[in-house]
Amino acid sequence: MSVAPFSEKYWSPVETLSPEEARVLQGEALREQVAHLAANSAFYREKFARNAVDPARVRSVDDLAGLPFTEKQELRDSLAAAPPLGSHVGVGSAEIVQIQASSGTTGSPSYVGLTASDIVTWCELGARALYANGFRPGDRLLHAFGMSKGFVGGLPIVQILQYMGIVDIPIGAEAGAERLLRVQADQRPNALIGTPHFLAHLAEQAPKIVGRPARELGVRAISVGGEPGGGLPAVREKLESLWGATSREMLGGTDIACTYWGECEAADGMHFLSPDLMIAELIDPESGARVEPVEGAQGELVYTALRRRASALLRFRTRDHVVVTGTDCPCGRTGFKVRCIGRTDDMLIVRGINLFPSAVKQLVAELAPATTGEMRIRVDFEGHSTQRPLPLVVEHAAGMGPEAQSDLRATIEQRVRSALNVKTVVELVPDGTLKRPDHVKVSLIERVAP
Repeated sequence: MSVAPFSEKYWSPVETLSPEEARVLQGEALREQVAHLAANSAFYREKFARNAVDPARVRSVDDLAGLPFTEKQELRDSLAAAPPLGSHVGVGSAEIVQIQASSGTTGSPSYVGLTASDIVTWCELGARALYANGFRPGDRLLHAFGMSKGFVGGLPIVQILQYMGIVDIPIGAEAGAERLLRVQADQRPNALIGTPHFLAHLAEQAPKIVGRPARELGVRAISVGGEPGGGLPAVREKLESLWGATSREMLGGTDIACTYWGECEAADGMHFLSPDLMIAELIDPESGARVEPVEGAQGELVYTALRRRASALLRFRTRDHVVVTGTDCPCGRTGFKVRCIGRTDDMLIVRGINLFPSAVKQLVAELAPATTGEMRIRVDFEGHSTQRPLPLVVEHAAGMGPEAQSDLRATIEQRVRSALNVKTVVELVPDGTLKRPDHVKVSLIERVAP
């Protein structure tokens, strides 16, 4: 199903609502959603009773602050206790038409059920994000996210693109660089979607595989997501230079929807685009207290789904740590903007200093071409905290001599110490040593035996 965009600039008029208008819409949808959960979700009925919550008294977004969070482990327990979709599913099995799965990197995947109307909601959320990224009806797109294992980067992206009137060529990252690049060279789609590091890898392989630089293969607009880093200036500049295209970031997650934050042409963070379909709160990850989303604020994103039938979640903690980059924008969208700087459960603490791996990645990438931009933090300690210098492995450019390597090592260590107040011990390795991304997300942390 294709739905025409509202205007040349926005997919939906909701994207330009005033904060007051958005809160009215959210209040109405929240009351309906909480009533649905109270009536149909055993998980939330028990949670409400256990925490003395009267669903009828939840009338506005402000009332959410008095409600308990939903934690990932609670969902795992729910799925294990009441398979196949847990006691939080909220509808009968006859209404379920699709099931998606998370990556399951810490155990069994999370499974999310969708009704027909839920799929439309996911498509509308995604259309707003990808339209902000620069995709337009009539575009043709090479699909370089993974297409397998039930990931939301596969079929749900296809559904969103078809909803937008965009032709998807669903090759998938699993097909490998040669297949993807040959299809790109043959079909010349003008749009491209995937993880930022994999798309950079694709572009670097283009001269060898198809005999031409990637910038000559016809791509106009790129959307990246699936891992932190797509909004880092050095990563964006590399992608745009390699492909000769705009590169914009989006953000989502299996438990709530496929994608629902989208960066516009201002390239200054991803807008919150859908107050009618979800609520996004910013909290302090330690205290759980609300943080006002003003420019410069940092915190963890917490979501409440609206207009959802199956697998709807209330105050779900994502562990995505973001910084607010702005609250207004030349594009006219009114949702606040964020940049995801990592997951709170990926954060390292080095001699009392909080460190996100993406911050180190940015500093290393900025030293190109002396570095390839590829790096890994080799964690040789239990947990997330250490009192020792942080081991850092960085690829140097091909052909670099010993003296230049020594200078580069010292530069990286000084640069990280100066910018992040963290001491590192840098090991330089030749170009091509570190594993390149494929359909699996890049992890900037490698855990090794202490």
